[in-house]
Amino acid sequence: MKYIDEFRDQRQARAIAKAIAREAIPSRRYRLMEFCGGHTHAIFRYGVQGLMPDNVEFVHGPGCPVCVLPIGRLDEAMQMVERHGVILCTYGDMMRVPGGKRRSLTQVKADGADIRMIYSTQDALKVARDNPDRQVVFFAIGFETTTPPTAVAIKQADAEGLKNFSVFCNHVLTPAALGAILNAETPVDIDGFLGPSHVSTVIGSAAYEPFAGQYGKPIVIAGFEPLDVMQSALMAIRMINEGRCEVDNEYTRAVTREGNTKAQAAVDEVFELRDAFEWRGLGSIPKSALRIRSEFAAFDAEKRFPVEAQPVSDVKGCACPEILRGQKKPLDCKLFGTVCTPENPMGSCMVSSEGACAAYWSYGRHQHVSKQGAA
Repeated sequence: MKYIDEFRDQRQARAIAKAIAREAIPSRRYRLMEFCGGHTHAIFRYGVQGLMPDNVEFVHGPGCPVCVLPIGRLDEAMQMVERHGVILCTYGDMMRVPGGKRRSLTQVKADGADIRMIYSTQDALKVARDNPDRQVVFFAIGFETTTPPTAVAIKQADAEGLKNFSVFCNHVLTPAALGAILNAETPVDIDGFLGPSHVSTVIGSAAYEPFAGQYGKPIVIAGFEPLDVMQSALMAIRMINEGRCEVDNEYTRAVTREGNTKAQAAVDEVFELRDAFEWRGLGSIPKSALRIRSEFAAFDAEKRFPVEAQPVSDVKGCACPEILRGQKKPLDCKLFGTVCTPENPMGSCMVSSEGACAAYWSYGRHQHVSKQGAA
């Protein structure tokens, strides 16, 4: 296949749907967790769930980097701006996420703070170059996909002697989150996983092999297009039926077993593992996030601009933590579509472009809530 339309072909979608219907054993249930928020949006945008038999269900996972960032870390970024007067550069998804006391970066900016939305790490470096008399902090978040660009930015700033640039590092690791779900005190009923697309281009499919073997759960690396998701679901169902607990790769056009070794080397040079890191919905997970190595301490915003780290509770009634664990779906949340809307989000799952609640709202699932309310 060469063109994107080929991955959205209706005839092929119907053919795969028929194959799934043939191979899904009617007497059993198949619950497949799509780890990445991009998969969740593809499922609802293209109506993939509606093409599945009744006994095949997609369960939404924690693969939304904005969603899993705890409120306390967002508040720390706000403190850096307000206490130290830095210019904070951040991706757009973070701007409207409610922090403690329901304040967002957008509101802090409206109060006079210098917060700038950027599209890449290179934008943040440019802000630092253009403002040599100001300290610039890049609010770095994301899984393994966005970590290499942050590593490159730090190395570039070091090479240029850019002393007014630093990074507030919140990069987290996909395998650790997968392990947390599988090791939870109250395990989620999952038969298999659809592994993330872009993350896997960096870390490779081999990173998931220990989990498939140890926990007996098949994992299929899936692309983001609707036919990718459907084909991956078919591959997972076949493995479940055959009792195979392996890692299979549907996204072969981009993912290899070893991944991008050059990107991995850049990350290893700049970052090291944290002992533990707090995740929204998953709690504190050992060895699940990265921090900047001491060799690059001059670019570590946490060391240059110390702030008070305080845990912050989620909004009462917000089911975002349970949704991230796969224990609930957005329609199970009492706030969804009533108190919580994109215009007035109660949690990050409604804000982020990869959030499950945003997917339900964007593609019409909120109408079910409205109809129930009218009834």
